[in-house]
Amino acid sequence: NSFDFENLGEFFSALSNEANLKGQPWGWLVFGVTDKVPRQVVGTQYNANRPVLDALKKGIADQTSNRLTFEEIHEIARPEGRVLMFQIPPAPRGMPIAFKGHYYGRDGESLGPLNIQEIERIRSQGK
Repeated sequence: NSFDFENLGEFFSALSNEANLKGQPWGWLVFGVTDKVPRQVVGTQYNANRPVLDALKKGIADQTSNRLTFEEIHEIARPEGRVLMFQIPPAPRGMPIAFKGHYYGRDGESLGPLNIQEIERIRSQGK
């Protein structure tokens, strides 16, 4: 029901970079569904006000390289509860995405700095 804006930005950077590296059309951050399989809808109250959700798009754009932001924030009403799906575009070819000047990536379930090999893999796409 709560998620720090800094964490949201770090996950945005990581999922954008990972979508690029894996050749995926989108990265997704989902709230209101359990992490463990079998996944279950449990609902979320995170920013239940739509204008606040829409303001997140600008907040992320203000802190990312090239002002990249969510393609869309989908709200899905389910009998079990509300689900939020943050649709994250892949980093553009040749340009890793930073949040507040730092490039993020994922190793399994862990969030951390994008390693230099991955940064260079993205940068070399522009050549």
